[in-house]
Amino acid sequence: MIRRFRPVVLFLLTAVAVSLPASPRAGPSAQTSAPRAPKLVVMVVVDQMRADYLETYSSALSHGLRTLMKEGAWFQRAAYPYLNTITCAGHSTIGTGALPYRHGMVLNAWFDRAANRSRECTGDPATTKVSYGGLTGTSDSPAALLVPTLAEQIRDHAGARAIAISLKARSAIGLAGHKADAVVWFDDRGAWTTSSAFAKSPPAVFQRFIDEHPLAAEVGKTWERTLDPSAYKLTDDGVGERPPSGWTRTFPHPLGTPGGKVDSAFLGQWQRSPFADEYLERMAEAAIDGEKLGSGSATDYLGVSLSSLDYVGHAFGPYSHEVQDMLVRLDRTTARLLAHLDARVGRGNYVLALTSDHGVAPIPEQIPGAGRQLSREVGAAIDGALGPIFGPGKYMAFSAYTDIYLAPGVLDRLKADAKASAAVLAAVGALPGIAHAFRSDEISDPEVRTDPDPVRRAAALGYHPARSGDLIIVPREHWILSSSATTHGTLYPYDQRVPVIFFGAGVKPGEYTGDVTPADVAPTLAALAHVAFKKLDGQVLTAAVAPRAGSK
Repeated sequence: MIRRFRPVVLFLLTAVAVSLPASPRAGPSAQTSAPRAPKLVVMVVVDQMRADYLETYSSALSHGLRTLMKEGAWFQRAAYPYLNTITCAGHSTIGTGALPYRHGMVLNAWFDRAANRSRECTGDPATTKVSYGGLTGTSDSPAALLVPTLAEQIRDHAGARAIAISLKARSAIGLAGHKADAVVWFDDRGAWTTSSAFAKSPPAVFQRFIDEHPLAAEVGKTWERTLDPSAYKLTDDGVGERPPSGWTRTFPHPLGTPGGKVDSAFLGQWQRSPFADEYLERMAEAAIDGEKLGSGSATDYLGVSLSSLDYVGHAFGPYSHEVQDMLVRLDRTTARLLAHLDARVGRGNYVLALTSDHGVAPIPEQIPGAGRQLSREVGAAIDGALGPIFGPGKYMAFSAYTDIYLAPGVLDRLKADAKASAAVLAAVGALPGIAHAFRSDEISDPEVRTDPDPVRRAAALGYHPARSGDLIIVPREHWILSSSATTHGTLYPYDQRVPVIFFGAGVKPGEYTGDVTPADVAPTLAALAHVAFKKLDGQVLTAAVAPRAGSK
């Protein structure tokens, strides 16, 4: 077993630093000892939250995020150690304590070679939607997730309950795993839904809330800056920003079209606004109240993944007024969740972790020397290299960011033909913005997961032989493989570094500078909750765990 991973982008202290706080602070007495197990474990994931956001916008954060930073155990140099820093991989890593090579959720979508088609990581044609809004069709499930989650192992205890919610199916499912009492997400057609993999009917715990808070009530709201315009650090009209339909690149951002309907334009805007996160936080409160989480004899679990920062970041980039305002509002949304937990469960009776699934690159047009490379250009380079050797044809079947899937049989031909292999790798590697290109069999040996070469190591930790691409390409720093304003999915600091904070029962507050990864979150929460946990790749961050009463 790999005992500790070295994120590619960090030059850190040795792994011993994990157990040494850089500047420990005394915290509330309720957090410095754990005489009994907490009654509720709360996992909060903020999609696309870069670690540097907490530092960059620190002066504007005075509510919930400030509480976590000051009174929690804040690991300031947490980073993913793998290449494919995307939503499905990140949430599955957080939920299980395993890395993608092991849990199998390597990409948001990969190419199913047997079916000769792409598939979403949680897409499952054997399931059907179970919707609050009457939607029908195939749905999602955790069938492709190869290891159990923390939520599953908590729920295995008699009387324990587990709930996970998000705008995204892959996020909710990554936090819930294979069995939970309620796993709910938002369908892009405008209704909250679950799957026949989890329930025969919509979970009752959310029915009343959804009935009393219809999305139509959100139409007509306007997203304005929370702070005075002078408090925002950069421009409100950044080059390369690509707002959703109906919005401009500058504030204010009204929700809805003149007809006032819950239509596709409104839904795109609402999900890219702080109002969606605020709605989801209120749903979390409804789950706490409706299921009386944290009030039974066993420890319960609540997973909440807030997706809107990701949608906003993709549209406006990390240096926008919109992202800064999302952080300011997230600060207040987090405060409301903490206040509700304090009121219903009691401070000292719950433990909470906050982290993220990945970061995001700057918009290339805002960085000198940056750029973007598109999959069609990669495909053209492959065809151009192989055409003279194998004959004219289409040799790329599918691409998923850094993973290139070749047409059936092509990889085997490359393995047998050194000239063809060298030609295709040279052609792809010569494209503008491409730093590395190699065949997947170069990283398939488990030994490569500890390779001294940081690129090969990161690629291997995210590689699964049945699901990853045949060729792996790595863009240069600040280059992206997308036509969207910006994205993520590389081994650079802006994609790998995320916050990791623990707060509540049994947590030893402090600021920590050790080498940690989000795979450490689940085993550490299990230790804090006194729950048996099947440890995979992550470690218990013992520095954050206060001694139990009576221990030496």
